Amino acid sequence: MADEHDEAREEDHEVVPEPLADDVAAAVLERFPESVFADSHGQPVVYVDRAVWLEVATFLRDEQQFTQCLDVTAVDLIVASARPEPAGVAPERFEIVANFLSHPRNRRIRVITEVPAEDPTVASLCGLYPGMNFAEREVYDMFGVEFTDHPDLTRILMPDDWLGYPLRKDDAPGRVPVTFKGDPGPR
Repeated sequence: MADEHDEAREEDHEVVPEPLADDVAAAVLERFPESVFADSHGQPVVYVDRAVWLEVATFLRDEQQFTQCLDVTAVDLIVASARPEPAGVAPERFEIVANFLSHPRNRRIRVITEVPAEDPTVASLCGLYPGMNFAEREVYDMFGVEFTDHPDLTRILMPDDWLGYPLRKDDAPGRVPVTFKGDPGPR
């Protein structure tokens, strides 16, 4: 039978979560507490709310010395029924993924935000990292995700009159006739 003193001592102990091994991810979670940390093969990954996407990138650049955004891309997860999601992440159809590099600290971090199919928009990172201009245009062209405040959000790979977004999982595969040299007609 446990005495009252043992029960009191158990109640006095507060469960303290273990500190994150990655200090940059810990700083992001401290500044943006609704964010979720995950580890992907040794690389820190932080899932952030779409509303703070630009603020997180600003924080990484200005306060954590992440001098370069390497790329921005998207993933269409409409058919990924058993995809692993970290606890606390509400899955949506699209994930927008940005990889950041800190030259002074020799560090990388991946930031992911979930974007719903009903409102496929997210803030542009071009104002912070001008090199993301073409990457964001490619995501727009291939997935139909719009980047608000982008300086020139137009198609970059597909013709201007193309209907649909080729990398969406529900986009009908198109067939463009191709004529090969020496062939009697297109295949």
